[in-house]
Amino acid sequence: MSLFSNISSDPPIEVFHLTELFNQDADPSKVNLGIGVYQDENGKTSTLPIIRSVEQQMANDLILTKNYLKATGLDIFCTAGLKLLLGEQSSAIKEKRACSIQSLSGTGALRIGLDFLYRNDYRIGYVSEPTWGNHQSILQTVGFEVRKYRYWNQEKLTLDIDGLINDLESAPEKSIIILHACSHNPTGCDPTHEQWMRISDTCKSRQLVPFFDIAYQGFSSGDLDMDAWSIRYFVHDAKHELFIAQSFAKNFSLYNERIGHLVGVFKSCDIVSKFRTQMTTIIRRNYSNPPVHGAYIVATILNNPILYEEWKTNVRAMYERIHSMRQLFYSKLKQLNISGTWEHIIQQTGMFAYTGLNSRQCQLLIQKHHVYIMSDGRINVCAITLNNVDELVEKFYDVITNGDNGTKL
Repeated sequence: MSLFSNISSDPPIEVFHLTELFNQDADPSKVNLGIGVYQDENGKTSTLPIIRSVEQQMANDLILTKNYLKATGLDIFCTAGLKLLLGEQSSAIKEKRACSIQSLSGTGALRIGLDFLYRNDYRIGYVSEPTWGNHQSILQTVGFEVRKYRYWNQEKLTLDIDGLINDLESAPEKSIIILHACSHNPTGCDPTHEQWMRISDTCKSRQLVPFFDIAYQGFSSGDLDMDAWSIRYFVHDAKHELFIAQSFAKNFSLYNERIGHLVGVFKSCDIVSKFRTQMTTIIRRNYSNPPVHGAYIVATILNNPILYEEWKTNVRAMYERIHSMRQLFYSKLKQLNISGTWEHIIQQTGMFAYTGLNSRQCQLLIQKHHVYIMSDGRINVCAITLNNVDELVEKFYDVITNGDNGTKL
């Protein structure tokens, strides 16, 4: 008998399980609305031409090696990423109070950031209800007690700002508050500037620690600076000490390169030097040092004015396609006079739309119509195309109007 005969099986991770089912489905009309990757009008997730160009340059550069990076990452990447996030004229950068640590995408940034906080006696973490599924899992794995703050009002299909503020006001001091900087996942519903100010004031008065997660800079408004507004307000106007986990998977289409960074902003530069030493220890014990390939690609583009402008154009084009498909999906739903209000679809931003469908309706979409959708009703707007939108909306109509009594279209 094996020493491991008694181990248990974990349940499948929903978003990856959906993709497996989708890949096994032979129906030609199948659509995967689940996985959070950008798709073009042909339903393909292609490598950006600018990425191909930089990789070709790298292949021809005989100076580049495959030597180890230091634990905290590639300096030219970290410096450029910090400026992209906080702004070229950031006082926190000029005063050396801000620090960037290369990470294994946004997930890795969350993990090493929470490792640091737990090591320094922070024990309670708050996430929005709902939130990205991995937030709670990472907090729990590190050892945090996980609590939730109200976010989505299912009845009104909008942000529950009063519930959110009330929950933060009752949070214990030194609680970690996970915040989505833009393009909230899964709802696509972001606070207004005024609401962000209220959230900031509450965090300040209650001595809470903001921990921003930003995976979609540029996808919310099409403007990189606008999408970083909440973070920059907290850093420069409200003077918070905070943390930021940023992923470059989406806006650079570097999904499998696992490139991101953890940013810490503190009251003084003295804390930064101590923070760096602890992060070096934490990373050494986790994965020793990060990979260079994705970091060098991002650094090359951000540090070259011509490439940077080309990349910004790419980001804008991806945003415009997402925005146009959101508008098209909404207009098609309205044309069929599907019951309920659908204005929330066009009020939301970013890659995802939170449709309001219940779990049974989502199950029917999968089972009857080969439309793979998360059980909470979240859809990836990028998966909608001119070729599939009409049939897709008809299938939504069927499960909403007819439910289990509907027929396969």
